[in-house]
Amino acid sequence: MRSRSGLCALAALALGGCGYSFAAGAGRLPEGAERVQVRPLENRTGDAEAGALVAAALREELARRGISGGEEAPARIEGVVERSAFAASSPNNATFRLTLEVQARLLVKGEVVAARRVMVGEDYLGQVDALAAEGRRRLALRRAADAAARQILESFERP
Repeated sequence: MRSRSGLCALAALALGGCGYSFAAGAGRLPEGAERVQVRPLENRTGDAEAGALVAAALREELARRGISGGEEAPARIEGVVERSAFAASSPNNATFRLTLEVQARLLVKGEVVAARRVMVGEDYLGQVDALAAEGRRRLALRRAADAAARQILESFERP
């Protein structure tokens, strides 16, 4: 039993020396942002759910990193979804590209410590059936929201 606990301690020490840690992302945001709240994002697009999808993706990414906070969190992310557009990206209209543009700010105790504008694109296949085409467009919007959230948080992190 002693050898097993010693082996675990040795493995943790070795991983720690390689730069690995068990708290993904914790401590990499600016000082004071140990817990971060995400406010609802302003939505300036024709997609009614774009702001909510990006805010939810930011919350999920913060939770994965172990730094999600509630109303009492000293830091918060605010932002605007400025554009959500789609257009055919192939000559025969078989493929479409959804583009999502988001502007976000990280505030600690009311002061802006980081700001970032990201633009992400997501391709999806078109469909003859309008309902199937809309379903694929919405899935592309969700994937774009996830990608935007990752890019925003990575840009806020210290190297």
